[in-house]
Amino acid sequence: MSKTAPIRVKSTCPHDCPSACALEVEKLDERTIGRVYGAKDNSYTSGTLCAKVGNYAERVHHSGRLSKPLRRTGSKGVGLEAFVEISWEEALDEVSNRFKELSEKYGNETIWPHFYAGTMGLVQRDGIERLRHTMGYSRQHSTICSAASDAGWKVGTGAKRGVDAREIGDHSDVVVLWGTNAVHTQVNLMHHVAQACKRNAKLVVVDPYRNATAKRADLHIMLQPGSDGALATTLMHILLKEGLADRDYLAEFTDFSAELETHLDDKTPEWGEAITGVPAATIVEFARLIGQNPKSYYRFGYGFTRSRNGAFNMHAASCLPAITGAWKYKGGGALYSNAELFKLDKTLIVGSDVIDGNTRVLDQSRIGEILCGNPIDLQGGPPITGLLIQNTNPMMVSPSSLKVKKGFERNDLFVCVHEQFMTDTAAMADIVLPATTFLEHDDIYIAGGHTFLQVAKPVIEPYADARPNHYVICELSKRLGAEHPGFEMTTWELIDETLKRSGFPSAEEIYKNSWLDCARDFEEAHFLNGFETPDKKFHFSPDWSRLGKVNVSMPKYPDHYSVTDKRSDTKPYRLVTAPARQFLNSSFTETPTSQRREGRPTAKIHSDTCESLNLKDGGVVRIGNDQASVLVHVEVYDNLQKDVVIVESIWPNEHFVEGVGINSLVSSDPGHGIGGAVFHDTAVWLRREESQVA
Repeated sequence: MSKTAPIRVKSTCPHDCPSACALEVEKLDERTIGRVYGAKDNSYTSGTLCAKVGNYAERVHHSGRLSKPLRRTGSKGVGLEAFVEISWEEALDEVSNRFKELSEKYGNETIWPHFYAGTMGLVQRDGIERLRHTMGYSRQHSTICSAASDAGWKVGTGAKRGVDAREIGDHSDVVVLWGTNAVHTQVNLMHHVAQACKRNAKLVVVDPYRNATAKRADLHIMLQPGSDGALATTLMHILLKEGLADRDYLAEFTDFSAELETHLDDKTPEWGEAITGVPAATIVEFARLIGQNPKSYYRFGYGFTRSRNGAFNMHAASCLPAITGAWKYKGGGALYSNAELFKLDKTLIVGSDVIDGNTRVLDQSRIGEILCGNPIDLQGGPPITGLLIQNTNPMMVSPSSLKVKKGFERNDLFVCVHEQFMTDTAAMADIVLPATTFLEHDDIYIAGGHTFLQVAKPVIEPYADARPNHYVICELSKRLGAEHPGFEMTTWELIDETLKRSGFPSAEEIYKNSWLDCARDFEEAHFLNGFETPDKKFHFSPDWSRLGKVNVSMPKYPDHYSVTDKRSDTKPYRLVTAPARQFLNSSFTETPTSQRREGRPTAKIHSDTCESLNLKDGGVVRIGNDQASVLVHVEVYDNLQKDVVIVESIWPNEHFVEGVGINSLVSSDPGHGIGGAVFHDTAVWLRREESQVA
């Protein structure tokens, strides 16, 4: 095949993003790609694609790709020079033998398969669960991303689905982007928003700083981190007081009550201003905009829920389209995620038919506490002495990263990491296995941001000796004696049988048609046939226990739930670790273009704060709390409240001045409700360093 005449091959972006973009990949030869494009004929992707995936050739053909299995012979944390190459047989034998030895000594719960969404493909991401469940290894409560937001949304609506975002362009009169910097994280969504704005629809952005999305807004609600519940409650007060609530809708479709209305009586604009820092007049303007335009579409993100009160705040915000009856209108209503739109029977993939409910469940976000032996986290069970890690980089992305590092430094901990690059976590491993990228294996994808089910085949041959996750899981199962039909199937067979059991067309048919649109009809998508709660109503006063084990008693009604890491005399600032545009969690931090465009880690700090602390633009500041301190360069930035600090991340630890990353400051405390990481809920102090680092 000539490299001068590339063909375009259909694929799907696998990265941890709601968009799951439909792709067209330039194939130059059997091992080489060129440019990657968004599929123009997919009505959600619409030919739009983020720059980092457009440049994916930089990543898949990066010189730093892991090419062979490795055994560590040197010190932890050093990197490639501490490893020697071994064969796949040697590597898999060593992992299985060590796991057997540890299980014999401590019991099977001493092994903890640890994973997340480095790929969103269901087979390559979730197959590790099948190994966990067949072996009786410790289970995982996946809290690092969406546990809090899921809970807050579902406790009111009953289901993780909402209104198709494709309605925005032609029908929405107001679009509210709440807690999502879509220019950085959902460029396809911004395409549909831009279409609406061409019709003079108004864009409202709710976010603690004037980020790239807020700069495009007609109205930016620049609130204090963690005060979203107060904002939503104040908006409800105004809508009711000014006759902008749809009382007929409330009576038919919700549990709205006189008691709730009384509860909202004193949630005045002035009350809201005192908590959120948003001027009362601006809150009133926002309320009137959504109240006078019932075709208001709310797109809720994850960011504002990564707080101790995050689940509660999501629920409070989700009440707004119910108050105005926005759900009744095309172009109105809300979307948080459509992940439960796709009714897939994943039994073969995850081994849900062999789960032992008595096996302990460990909180993913508290990996530092778990590895350091916190008895509460270990729940009376054995220590974790064996880790199998796929699709995540906990040394970099997990809260309390210094405690995570301390846990990984244990001499009695055996770690196997299956990765594409020598990440911070891989450098701490005993065995490192080279992993394929999405362009080199089969998989099936659903999405949070749209309604398309997609199946993808390899575009190119695997790099060097890299192998897919499914291969590793199946090979370990043979050596460990795990039995399940899913281990006997190829990836494609797993996909095809899963689709068959779920009542969908075959994998080949979906692939040939590029995708399958699973959109519901208008009434179903807008919950006009009833919400998916037991009584079919939206719940302003929800039963949180319906979602699972609740760690605290939650307030009855939407309010300001004051449980955050509050500012104090010793920690007078609030830190938010927002997503950088050119990175996606720890992915793309290795590519030259992303690194060049991001520059270096910086702290966005208000000019008044900089003046009071004698901080200079381009100088350095030490940010600290009771857990750690981080040295980072200063970016004077006035588009935030004076006591808020923004560090767009996640940069590898080594890119910070002292090699200590930003997540060292983030607590591993679980969010209230059913848990969840609290990345944007951190009180800190700031201090000028006498020695200014260049």
